[in-house]
Amino acid sequence: MHSFRVCPRPRVLVWCVLLLSFSFASPRSQAQSGTPEGALPSAPVPAQVPGQPAGEIAQNAATGNISGTVLDSNGDVVQGATVTLSAGSVKQTAESGADGQFQFGGLTAGTYSVSATGQGMSSYTSQPVELKPGQFLILPAIKLNVSGGTTSVVVNGDKEQLAEEQVRIAEQQRVAGIIPNFFSAYDWNAPPMMAKQKFKLSFRSLIDPVSIVTVAGIAGAEQYKGLFSGYGSGIGGYGKRFGAAYTNRFAGEMLSRAAFPSIFHQDPRYFYKGKGSISSRALYAMSRAVVTRTDDGQLRPNYSEVLGDFSAGAISNLYYPKADRGFSLVMLNGATGVGANAVSNLIREFLLKGLTSHVPAGADGQP
Repeated sequence: MHSFRVCPRPRVLVWCVLLLSFSFASPRSQAQSGTPEGALPSAPVPAQVPGQPAGEIAQNAATGNISGTVLDSNGDVVQGATVTLSAGSVKQTAESGADGQFQFGGLTAGTYSVSATGQGMSSYTSQPVELKPGQFLILPAIKLNVSGGTTSVVVNGDKEQLAEEQVRIAEQQRVAGIIPNFFSAYDWNAPPMMAKQKFKLSFRSLIDPVSIVTVAGIAGAEQYKGLFSGYGSGIGGYGKRFGAAYTNRFAGEMLSRAAFPSIFHQDPRYFYKGKGSISSRALYAMSRAVVTRTDDGQLRPNYSEVLGDFSAGAISNLYYPKADRGFSLVMLNGATGVGANAVSNLIREFLLKGLTSHVPAGADGQP
């Protein structure tokens, strides 16, 4: 008769008990860990940059800046002036440097206001300034007057650096990117040029290829019309006409835009008005042939232009054919120069600004 074992061996019983214990303990451990079964761990929260407001969006890469120069009533640069840039409740402050210049960078597009004051000087507040995305805006020169009292003012007379900057701006201005428009000033408050810069800009315009081609065209037209017959015909006659036309241009340019402006302290540039009625702008443009601005911003008779044109006419008696020399030649060339200047000013006022490259941002004529 067979016998049966009712209970397993003791060792097997022990292992069964242990397995049951672990199977009941596992769900409890998962509940205590706080992570549901099968769930992925949460993504880490990015660390906040110290000083950065929560939720701030990264600054747009297309930021611009606003810069300018602080001058006193004599046109000298003012060092240490306090300049404040405001946009609503947000304000930034800077000081003008040794060259009188200041700059605010990293600005987003918007409307800003600029104010300035210096020790012992009056305060200044600009009209609202509109800054476009990525724009580098140069403000018109800020002029501060000396206020009453005996307070001293720190002034640095580094005029040459400002004058060189004006030459650099002028040399970049070209109609359609080709024709020089060096003597048009679109910044109504542009700093004056010194004598050195007046000669430099005049000479630069005379050696420009476009100027030489223009003179060549004038000489060709004179030969075609048979003017100044004493020069003859053919290549020899054309060469003499070209030489006379270029000498006329050289003498007129150097005298009316460099030599006499340096003597009389007058600005040889045409300052674009751009405001007012068509008739007022036209009258202003034509009058600049006989009225001009001095280096300190005052209006005076344009001795430089008138004397320069008629002096160049007198010099032309030295090289024109004998039959064409005389007082009539002086008057013809002088009057032609003044009249041509009036016509060119009309063209500058009404046509050239929109066609000229590298006009400084924000330079839009009379405030």
